[in-house]
This record gives sequence, structure tokens and C-alpha cells, in this order.
Amino acid sequence: QVQLVESGGGLVQAGGSLRLSCVASRSISGLGDMGWYRQATGKQREFVAGVTSSDTTNYADSVKGRFTISRDTAKNTVYLQMNSLKPEDTAVYYCNRWRNLRLNWGQGTQVTVSS
Repeated sequence: QVQLVESGGGLVQAGGSLRLSCVASRSISGLGDMGWYRQATGKQREFVAGVTSSDTTNYADSVKGRFTISRDTAKNTVYLQMNSLKPEDTAVYYCNRWRNLRLNWGQGTQVTVSS
């Protein structure tokens, strides 16, 4: 089973930036479309951003214009650049397949945005 390991989270002030990374234990070329998801305390996990194997991207309305998803197949890594962070972006962030059967979820990385 493929393992996904997220990192790069932390505590940041509103307006700040973070770059999240998700490293897969095998080539992401064979995993298809990949995405980032987040889960705030007491809420359901939600889609944040997705990138296809041809690098077409899609974003939740709440993050459009602020977040950028990208992938580096040579490094088996998917990134999420987050700018202009808001307190409502506070959540645990996960990566996984997008528009396909999900893999086992990793532990995620905590992002906390202070006002």
C-alpha cells in the first residue's frame, strides 16, 4: 500500500505563507490525479485543491487565488503553496488521490493561522 507523508505545517499569522509537501512512497505518476484536503476541528474533511497528471489544477472557492498546488514526479511529491492565510484556513491538511479511489490517509500536517 502506498504511504503518503505530509509536512510543512505550522503556526503562522494571518496574511502569512506556508508550503506543504506530500511525499509518496512510490511514483506519483502511477497514482493519477492528486489533491490536498483539510479537516478543521469538528468539521468534515473537505477538498482544497487538485492537480491532474497533465498539471491541470482545480481549487475550492475558499482558496482560489491564494493557494497553488503543484507536483514533482521526479521527487514523488505534491506541494501546496498557501499565501494570504486566514484564520479559517486552520486545519489538518492531508494529501491523497483526487477523483479516484482514496489511498489510506496519512497523519496530515497541522496548519494554525492566528489572527
